[in-house]
Amino acid sequence: MSETAAPDSFDPRQLLAETTLGILATIKASGMPQLSPVSQFYYRDTDTVEVSITADRAKGRNLARDPRAAIEVTGPDGYSWATAEGPVTLHGPAESADDPAVEALVDYYRKASGEHPDWDEYRQVMVDERRVLMVMQVARVYGRKLR
Repeated sequence: MSETAAPDSFDPRQLLAETTLGILATIKASGMPQLSPVSQFYYRDTDTVEVSITADRAKGRNLARDPRAAIEVTGPDGYSWATAEGPVTLHGPAESADDPAVEALVDYYRKASGEHPDWDEYRQVMVDERRVLMVMQVARVYGRKLR
């Protein structure tokens, strides 16, 4: 969709860029979907979505086994939505607080939430919790504004 869309047109990528709370869909071993609320950050320039997940929980295990995902965001009015789908790359988990995977999580946090009050503590928590940065390359995006 054009960056210079008409005022009445709907750009699902714009909604992805404006909305940080979404629902991440991964695929369970049974083939059923696993849906989880997440904080997401969409990079318009690279057409990627980033989410911090934990390696040992359902999302991390599902994506390690089947690296495909979708994320849905809903507009504040409740009448607009956007879904992005694509292949996923996982970065981490980190072995130490100075691991490049932790730095990627720091960059994600800054973009999604701003500055953290204690970056040393944050870095250690990322290691202790076995955090992983999920990067989804958007292959398809769609959505609609209902009103």
